[in-house]
This record gives sequence, C-alpha cells and structure tokens, in this order.
Amino acid sequence: MIRYLDAIVSINPDAKFIIKNEDLEQIRWLEGTTPISKEDIETKYDELVANYDNNKYQRDRASEYPSIVDQLDDIYHNGIEGWKTTIKATKDKYPK
Repeated sequence: MIRYLDAIVSINPDAKFIIKNEDLEQIRWLEGTTPISKEDIETKYDELVANYDNNKYQRDRASEYPSIVDQLDDIYHNGIEGWKTTIKATKDKYPK
C-alpha cells in the first residue's frame, strides 16, 4: 500500500515531517524542512501507485517461485533446462 509519506520521502529522503491520517492538509514540516507542495506530493503519489500496480506480476511471481534452495536442487537434479521449465510455469501464469 502506497501512502503520502512514501511520496514525500521519495521526493525528499531527508524530509522531517508529521502527517496526520494521510491528510495533506495536516502536514507539519519539522527541523527546517522545505515544504513540498500538495500538488507535487499528489503527482508523486500517483506515480508510485501506478508503478506499484504495473508491477503486480512481479509480486505474484515472487510468492510462487520455489525457494532458492529448491531451485538449486532442481538444477542439480534436472539441469538448467529442467529448472527453466519449472520457472516458466510461474512466468506463464503471471505474464508481464
């Protein structure tokens, strides 16, 4: 889940701030942090959400791939081609 604080930190990793209830009207900038406009925060937020949504297949694949230990065992017993067959099943299930 992407939050406004993720957008703020993405714009300025050193920003010091408090944001209440994910409300852009309730941001308090701390320790001399230059305020970031609400428009810039919303733009970055939308960009982060789009990127997250566009990469869902990566998260789905990662949860279904065999563990590294199991993949290495597959390579040992079935060779690279056997391993590719195993991995391809997940890639086919969750295409880009």
